Amino acid sequence: MNNPLELSGKCTVLVVDDTPDNLSLMSDLLRSDYKVKLAPSGERALQIVAGESKPDLILLDIMMPDMDGYEVLRRLQFNPDTEDIPVIFLTAMSAAEDESIGLELGAVDYITKPINPAIVMARVRNHLQLKRARDYLAHHNSFLEQEVANRTRALAELQDATIRAMASLAETRDNETGNHIRRTQHYVEALARKLQNHPRFRDELTEEAIPVIFKSAPLHDIGKVGIPDRILLKPGKLTPEEFEIMKTHTTLGRDAIVAAETETTQNNPFFRYAKEIAYSHQEKWDGSGYPEGLVGNTIPLSARLMAVADVYDALISERVYKAAFPHEMAVEIIRDGRGSHFDPDMVDAFLSLSEEFRRIAQQFADGENALLVQLDRLAQDLSTDSVHIAKTGEDKEAGKPG
Repeated sequence: MNNPLELSGKCTVLVVDDTPDNLSLMSDLLRSDYKVKLAPSGERALQIVAGESKPDLILLDIMMPDMDGYEVLRRLQFNPDTEDIPVIFLTAMSAAEDESIGLELGAVDYITKPINPAIVMARVRNHLQLKRARDYLAHHNSFLEQEVANRTRALAELQDATIRAMASLAETRDNETGNHIRRTQHYVEALARKLQNHPRFRDELTEEAIPVIFKSAPLHDIGKVGIPDRILLKPGKLTPEEFEIMKTHTTLGRDAIVAAETETTQNNPFFRYAKEIAYSHQEKWDGSGYPEGLVGNTIPLSARLMAVADVYDALISERVYKAAFPHEMAVEIIRDGRGSHFDPDMVDAFLSLSEEFRRIAQQFADGENALLVQLDRLAQDLSTDSVHIAKTGEDKEAGKPG
């Protein structure tokens, strides 16, 4: 297997010297092993380096008129496109002070004049190999970083798809549609962005937190998978007993997320927000909600955001048991719930971007057959219940004494 650090192909060496004899000497010495470019001045050297084909190494004379080697090196180091090109000084000066100036500016080595051909060839090769090693490592690190980014993105997409699939499972058992998930997600995000700089919320609604809340929002009703069909799909008003069972979807959802969290070893904020939203999105600002009757700021912030989003979407959506309310009516209902159902500041934010909510609702509108699908499912459920009731009646009749 080839060593990736071995030189392959001819590298390009730029020699910069104001003395033609020195240029000729260096060209004769190097051209059998390298591509050689010559520059009789610092200005010409900078022009060559600015071209499309940059040299792999520069041999640079210090003592030149108009622009000395130090100034050429300063300009090379100042330019991000050329700062990584290694520079070896060629100089008749041998004082330690002169060497330290060049090394501090960024030169990689010194070769004193008159040159020793063997030393020149050895140092040129060594520094080209060092550059090849640096380039290889930089490329390898860049490749690894890109691979990590690609895999992280793929994992995030897989997680998002899994979350939506789990949430959709709950929605398919309810009288809601999959687009309800997407709409409420985007409502929550829009509301959070609006409140991001509000004094009450800015410490929690950070740039890191908002995307996690957005990702957690679809699981707000995941607990409905544990509610019996006779209650979840009932088109009419629930009895007090049935409503008590329906209210348990918040606890069921929270417990399911807790169970998933115990399978992980990392402290992931996703689980925190998912638990808050699933368990507390039915709480009300005045304490009249469920499951705990929390009041005001004791309701988690993420759940308060979800409450506004969920109620708005329920109001504007058509269901088998109700017609869709117009956007304007839904806005008024939310307004009327300020300080009772909802956090007052969140209602104020909602009112200022209600048109954004309307746009989101239109963007993720349900298909024309969504209500028909619900009706078909309910008809099937009612038919099944009728058969069950009839069969139960027959069994009772058969068991009566003659």
